[in-house]
Amino acid sequence: MGNRRPHWRKPMELNLPHDLSPWGMFMAADIIVKAVMIGLAFASLVTWTIWLAKSLEILGGKLRIRRAVRAIGDAATLKQASRALGRSGGPGALLVKAAEEETALSAGALDHVGGDGLKERVTSRLSRIEAAASRRMSRGTGVLATIGSTAPFVGLFGTVWGIMNAFIGISQAQTTNLAVVAPGIAEALLATAMGLVAAIPAVVIYNVFARSIAGYRQILADASAGVERLVSRDLDFRTVAPATALAAE
Repeated sequence: MGNRRPHWRKPMELNLPHDLSPWGMFMAADIIVKAVMIGLAFASLVTWTIWLAKSLEILGGKLRIRRAVRAIGDAATLKQASRALGRSGGPGALLVKAAEEETALSAGALDHVGGDGLKERVTSRLSRIEAAASRRMSRGTGVLATIGSTAPFVGLFGTVWGIMNAFIGISQAQTTNLAVVAPGIAEALLATAMGLVAAIPAVVIYNVFARSIAGYRQILADASAGVERLVSRDLDFRTVAPATALAAE
């Protein structure tokens, strides 16, 4: 036993994959994990597409409604506001046009009844236009909320699936060698990372849009209130004009 030479076990070589980049891990991943990653990449693309399109839409909408608010505020009558807006599009022009149409439809009755009914009808039509404009401006933001709330769980599903495959690989190889364990876990964690990459911008952009749309609604409400003031002023002048004519006679 004394002359027995010690036996040194030759260390096992760790055959780690050479390409541990995100693309390399994606190509080496299981088909289910690949599908999860592709879905999350598509969700991220949708998020940034909505951000670009909705940013331009909100910016243009705010510029149009601010011009309409200035025109309505500078006008003394509903007709002046209509002429100032001309054929410009946007909800501001629709508010003025709806008030004009309702006033024209009620013109025959105003000689016999007060203007309270007209004011109520104008308010009703303006509120519907406001609601429709707000719904149009909010379109697409629900997709951001869905992506922000579900993307982390989708990524977690890919992670769980990848780790399951990693443990299956460990059991089949009957070793805890890093070369067997590391790639599967890395692929699994990549799915979680992509889920967060898709979810975090979606949540942030959704919150930014929520504040911007709330500001747009406030400006729209200012335009509607301005139109209501013009209608009320026109009714007052309509009441005063016959009395002035009778006094002159």
